[in-house]
Amino acid sequence: MAKALDLFSYAPDEALEVTAKNKAMNSKSRSKSTSGRKSSQSKIKSGKAYVNDDYTADDIEVLEGLEPVRRRPGMYIGGTDSHALHHLLAEVLDNSMDEAIAGHATWIEFALHADGSASVRDNGRGIPVDPHPKFKDKSALEVILTTLHSGGKFGGKVYATSGGLHGVGLSVVNALSDQLIIEVARDGKLWRQNYSRGAATEKLKLKGEIKNRRGTLITFHPDSEIFGDDNQFRPATAYRMARGKTYLFRGVEIRWSCAPELLAGNNEIPDKDVLHFPNGLSDYLAAEIGKRATATQRAFAGEAKLNGGSGRVEWAIAWPEDEDGFFASHCNTVATPNGGTHEAGLRSGLLRGLKAYGELIGNRRAQQLSAEDVTGEACMVLSVFLTDPQFQGQTKDKLTNPEASRLVEAVMRDHFDHWLSGDPAAANLLLAYALERSEERLRRRKEKEVKRKTATRRTRLPGKLADCSNKAAEGTEIFLVEGDSAGGSAKQARNRKTQAILPLRGKILNVASASSDKLRDNQELNDLVQALGCGTRGRYDENALRYERVVIMTDADVDGAHIASLLMTYFYREMPDLITNGHLYLAQPPLYRLTQGDKIAYARDDDHRDELLQGDFKGKRKVDISRFKGLGEMPAVQLRETTMDPKKRVLLKISIPAGEEANTARRVEDLMGRKPETRFSFIREHAGFVSDLDI
Repeated sequence: MAKALDLFSYAPDEALEVTAKNKAMNSKSRSKSTSGRKSSQSKIKSGKAYVNDDYTADDIEVLEGLEPVRRRPGMYIGGTDSHALHHLLAEVLDNSMDEAIAGHATWIEFALHADGSASVRDNGRGIPVDPHPKFKDKSALEVILTTLHSGGKFGGKVYATSGGLHGVGLSVVNALSDQLIIEVARDGKLWRQNYSRGAATEKLKLKGEIKNRRGTLITFHPDSEIFGDDNQFRPATAYRMARGKTYLFRGVEIRWSCAPELLAGNNEIPDKDVLHFPNGLSDYLAAEIGKRATATQRAFAGEAKLNGGSGRVEWAIAWPEDEDGFFASHCNTVATPNGGTHEAGLRSGLLRGLKAYGELIGNRRAQQLSAEDVTGEACMVLSVFLTDPQFQGQTKDKLTNPEASRLVEAVMRDHFDHWLSGDPAAANLLLAYALERSEERLRRRKEKEVKRKTATRRTRLPGKLADCSNKAAEGTEIFLVEGDSAGGSAKQARNRKTQAILPLRGKILNVASASSDKLRDNQELNDLVQALGCGTRGRYDENALRYERVVIMTDADVDGAHIASLLMTYFYREMPDLITNGHLYLAQPPLYRLTQGDKIAYARDDDHRDELLQGDFKGKRKVDISRFKGLGEMPAVQLRETTMDPKKRVLLKISIPAGEEANTARRVEDLMGRKPETRFSFIREHAGFVSDLDI
């Protein structure tokens, strides 16, 4: 499953810490609460309710203004830790972003200062400064900054889409700052007012006439009484926040600046930067993916209006082959790390679209796909703009609009269908990518079912397995032989104490090109896994391996080499650690037996035969040469002497050379995979080096 990712996550890099003050306050609250409970419990007499005359109307507090914010900051910004502190930055920046989204601002200045304060300035319309109709003695600016649930975003007339919904953003920042200075350039005039801990410290002042300037400038310093003295803004976190906002709305430019003193020892964050990304989410996705290999050459990206004129959506999606995915979703430039209905709509649209394409090209297996197979390991970025978004809580971590799922799904399905049909090559690659993950998912599920069924039972070994008597893996080996005939000879030739024999029926399944269904249903491979006892892929357990060596022992002809290559492919794909840890070997049975009088020798192949004839058997005496049809035709004594006796045999250890992992993976896929054209190309390239084919 892809992890949730915030483009401009303002969670600190370190684990979130609760300040000593918070701990003390929490401890005090718990103590008070506990003592209250004990007091109440002590007043219960004889099972009858006791009326506490100490609890009167005088005990009811009515918090006015912004006092609730200072008393319970966690209700508004999620706490008093570093994450909550940076949430103040997000609230102020979101207000300027709303101006940009509404088309009234084109740039935003975002700065961190050496004294621990921060400032955000835009070139929007500026907050109204005229008297409020309901509060004649206050300006609209002061009402916004000192009154909860006040703002211009409730009716939807001023802002078609916005992230500020609750009317608490600026007022909360004001309440939790020991100093806040706001300047408004509006109608050719500059206005200024100072605030502290939620209250105005002076009247709104006209600073004079001003030209070529408009918009709002807010500078604030978080209150150390709330956040502690050591809790400071982090440049890296703030910079990521600024970059994320510019990605989400391609029409805005953010001018970043940071005091050099705050960047001591941090060379990755610039002190000044201009952030502007004309391609929006596509630029972000390309930067995140970098040079990572993806299932398709180009990403699926675009933007569109939602049906009914209710907003718009932008997306960028890629499918990395390393399966390290993420999902970053936003609504009105507000991050939604807990997802919501817009994410559900995207997943559903992609799944339905890929299933429909599979049905169109006649691939029935596409119907087994789930949303996890298509999006679980993808890199996805989603941004929606809604006229009336509904979030879960003030921190807006999750979108809850029921209609968002339907609207996003309709847009994604339509554009995804066009993308797939317009590029069949990419569509086929993506379908194969999703089907591979679907088959892996089904296999894991079956393994879990088998594990549950056999949890209380003793392990049952395959019936054809002739096991060795030693129970410990050390010094033991299992021979994988071709057919019952070879199995019979090997059983007679073996050392019963340390050598086990497992006959396999002819050529096993080619796992590089077979479906997961065929792999699960193949009895030969199931017997092999059961005999080894170590599991496959992610469930491989080195300590559960029942034998120290796994020896592939096939006939010395072309058919035997083919079977050996199929088995090596199986172990490479399903049990790579078996090879890495040095457990897999290839036996070297002879192909010829040479006799000259009392002299007997065995040759592995034609070249070895010719070498013996020119050496030890050179002379005028006749040499009798017999060719073994297979291991089953060899007498047990000869099989033991030539192939199975540790003192006389030759074993080839199967390994992957250091630095050749990528070449090995490519060669296995080319020769054993699902693309016949790559095998044909290999044959054409190497056909000139082949002679005396054994056919």
